[in-house]
Amino acid sequence: MLYYFLYPLKSVFGGFNVFRYITFRTIFAVLTALAIMLLIGTWCIRKLRELQIGQYIREDGPQSHFSKAGTPTMGGLMIIFAMLVTTLLWADLTNGYIWLFWLVTLGFGFIGFLDDYLKVIKKHNRGLTGREKLVCQCIVALVVALWLYYTPGFSTTLTMPFFKEIQPDLQWFFIPLAVFVIVGTANAVNLTDGLDGLAIGPVAIAAGVYMIFAYLTGNIKTASYLQIPYIRGVGELSVFLGALIGAGMGFLWFNSYPAQVFMGDVGALALGGILGTVALATKQEILLIVVGGLFVIEALSVILQVGFFKATNGRRIFRMAPLHHHFELKGWPEPKVIVRFWIMAIVLGLLSLSALKLR
Repeated sequence: MLYYFLYPLKSVFGGFNVFRYITFRTIFAVLTALAIMLLIGTWCIRKLRELQIGQYIREDGPQSHFSKAGTPTMGGLMIIFAMLVTTLLWADLTNGYIWLFWLVTLGFGFIGFLDDYLKVIKKHNRGLTGREKLVCQCIVALVVALWLYYTPGFSTTLTMPFFKEIQPDLQWFFIPLAVFVIVGTANAVNLTDGLDGLAIGPVAIAAGVYMIFAYLTGNIKTASYLQIPYIRGVGELSVFLGALIGAGMGFLWFNSYPAQVFMGDVGALALGGILGTVALATKQEILLIVVGGLFVIEALSVILQVGFFKATNGRRIFRMAPLHHHFELKGWPEPKVIVRFWIMAIVLGLLSLSALKLR
């Protein structure tokens, strides 16, 4: 479809040979997704407001958040739409990894959509129960894990950052590990999505890091030079992640403080599922702890808070969990919390990339 659309510009694009290059298509995937988001954003927000699809604030949340009640939510649908159109235009649709990642996106996105939809019709900040969400997420993640496990040529070895000679073969244990990574990442991103622009910034940063890993892992020469696993076909995920980055930047245009729209669970779960899956597909599962370190910290703050609360009959470690609420209650203005967390995400991303050369 894109070939015929751009046929008049054939001489400009050098006879279309340029379309063979992943780097070219990745750059235009970023720009295309960004343009789509900017074009549809205002209209979508207006429609969400007309349909009264607004955010419901948790009763025990910070007092400053009550003013956000009614802000349009489920903006993650915009992100998914922009990614879908962009992928259809620029990605190689014969590549199995592209379809696998659309399974992840739509699967986790649908779970998030159900959760958001129930919140809207119940007019409450609770949708699906925790058990219902976890079971549904595990089913989708299990399908993804089995898909990867039975993909011809896919290795079940575990890559150890900074110790590249150590590569234990997980064999069948790869499947439960994959389910844990995907589900854990999806929920960690969802927990982080509590302030205006807080989640989408680090998601785009993490996607950028894994975009580089996907490109290098899918190139046999660079993979051999850097002593990282070579995985045939995984380089095409650079285009998919480019679409995510462009859609994320476009969403941030409307989601930055003060937010005009929230992504909701439909966006947070889908994006988290993508990050967990790309870590597995590029054989950089362990490095996800660093790449997504901000999400790990946010999730751990909730786990520690709940565990300590139960063990000590009501005492708390933080003023409120997840961690970003703790700093809010300490008096940090919301924009300061957001930007400082972004800085942390950038630093962690750079540290992750250093693993390419350190061994």
